[in-house]
Amino acid sequence: MNNAKRLEIFERFYAQNPHPTTELDYTSTFELLIAVILSAQATDVGVNKATKKLYPIANTPEAIFALGVDGLKKYIKTIGLFNAKAENIIKTCGILIEKHQSQVPDDRAALEALPGVGRKTANVVLNTAFGHPTMAVDTHIFRVSNRTGLAPGKTVLAVEKNLLKKIPKPYLVDAHHWLILHGRYVCTARKPKCPDCIIKDLCDFKEKTQ
Repeated sequence: MNNAKRLEIFERFYAQNPHPTTELDYTSTFELLIAVILSAQATDVGVNKATKKLYPIANTPEAIFALGVDGLKKYIKTIGLFNAKAENIIKTCGILIEKHQSQVPDDRAALEALPGVGRKTANVVLNTAFGHPTMAVDTHIFRVSNRTGLAPGKTVLAVEKNLLKKIPKPYLVDAHHWLILHGRYVCTARKPKCPDCIIKDLCDFKEKTQ
């Protein structure tokens, strides 16, 4: 795939959806951080169902910290790995209160120092909350990048670096959302919906579905 094709791909994504965003529900940077921690190996729909009950009760570091691990578990027990996530979230709230004046830091190192926050979660928060041109490579983005030929790589980090290098700069901030949505709804894992795809003529995938 050449740069002209890549540019056309993102021009089409932009034309179809000029203001893409996450499907996680949130009203503050802190709510986004908690939702992203909860979303690991879980669906956005499942996370939203849990946070819809949690956030009216507790949506600040102090309020969630006050719930304690067992109190938090009651709200997130429908989400996979909820035991470990509850432990991590309570620890994260404690660190935010003690070290960051209860604010989510706009800094990769500080974010990745929070329990339950890895590189992908940090990238989502930096991109969605703070507008950084980062690329949070999940299974959808990894698949789309390799299948289409947009930015192939054998590892998540390799794909991330390749995307940051090859995505046209004007589209870099929003690219993360376009690629996730494309992978979630069109370029699906088992049977991609190639007939419905707006970039099928630009894609390198040889086994297109009919």
